[in-house]
Amino acid sequence: MNPTLEIFSQGEEIVTGQVVDTNAAWLSQQAVNMGFTVTRHTAVGDKLEDLTQVLLDISARADCCICTGGLGPTSDDLTAEAVATAFAVPLVFDEIAYAQIAQFFHHRNRDMPECNRKQALLPQGSIRLDNHTGTAPGFALKHGRCWFAFVPGVPSEMRQLFLDHIQPMLASRFTLLPDKLITIKTIGIGESDLQERINTIGIPSQVKLGFRAELGEVQIKLLFPGDYPDEGRETLTNRIAASIGDAVYTIEDTGHPPGDLVSVVDQLMTIGGHTLAIMETVSHGLLAAKLVGTTWLQNALIEQSIESLTHRLQVDYHPDDLVATAKAIAMAMQKNSGADMALIQLTSSSGIADSNQKQGTTVISLLGVNNQFTHAVRTLVGDINRKQQQSALLSLDLLRRHLQANAIDREKS
Repeated sequence: MNPTLEIFSQGEEIVTGQVVDTNAAWLSQQAVNMGFTVTRHTAVGDKLEDLTQVLLDISARADCCICTGGLGPTSDDLTAEAVATAFAVPLVFDEIAYAQIAQFFHHRNRDMPECNRKQALLPQGSIRLDNHTGTAPGFALKHGRCWFAFVPGVPSEMRQLFLDHIQPMLASRFTLLPDKLITIKTIGIGESDLQERINTIGIPSQVKLGFRAELGEVQIKLLFPGDYPDEGRETLTNRIAASIGDAVYTIEDTGHPPGDLVSVVDQLMTIGGHTLAIMETVSHGLLAAKLVGTTWLQNALIEQSIESLTHRLQVDYHPDDLVATAKAIAMAMQKNSGADMALIQLTSSSGIADSNQKQGTTVISLLGVNNQFTHAVRTLVGDINRKQQQSALLSLDLLRRHLQANAIDREKS
């Protein structure tokens, strides 16, 4: 069983919502990757009695705790005092810490305020964690069953102390076998539908299953114990992906960098040596913006009036048949740009620019490749920003499905 770890954040600015606690998220990722089970995130304001009680509670239930914040020179920085009170140890003056703080000011040609002396007071018996980028040293100690590490709340200083001091200490103090996280990324399918499909597959009790939903995307998280057999992990992952079908656009694990829909399409387009022309209505240039920096985007048009576009391209406009209109536009854009693919996005709605409209907007995305056409129709809801995002993803996913289907066909042949 993996050792447990908690994150304890201190500061009124965190509990009042003035600052987003990015430290806790980053530390949790590092801890999980090392092999800890992160059980809680706790945030407390600048109150000595609250800090003291939380420290005592954590010392009785966790194997490890990383605490951020409250190590500054001002009156509301109470972490060291709370540790001394909770664990009944005196604060002692650390000469080396004081010299490092003084050096910090000396290098910047500044006088050191007297209040900074407070930062050199560390709990007796603790291990000093030298801070080379700020004034506040961290410290580490053990109380009860728990090993504690205390670091400044400034993100750059926190990360430096973790990487330089805490991570090596954790690796030497604990026997760690990292879990294996597999992320199956899907698009165009909802959480409930995914759950129904996965229900047909027996998930072993030791594998943790979770979902994370974003706009247009749902991620399936599979957390395997570190000693889970590689073959079994691969088999289960493949069974789940097969049950979902072509809504899966990539599968990630902790050994590979994360990939979004754009990066997957970019890789497929580059490998295939393809080029693309696009025409947008609803997404208003967002699709082109997502593809900035790619080498294969040949041409991008943004046009709200289909009549103006068809007149400019000298193709027929069929108000009652947008698919036929999109085909004509695709062929014209391929001819004019020299691209071997054209991705066209049309809507018959005239109210797309009204951001407060609640009615749905029907969008047709059409992909033309060598006079062969594939299209998808969706009704989008929400304000204009949401519709922009949805329509851009719809078009990009249509391209992705075509490219991945072709890649599978090539592998079979």
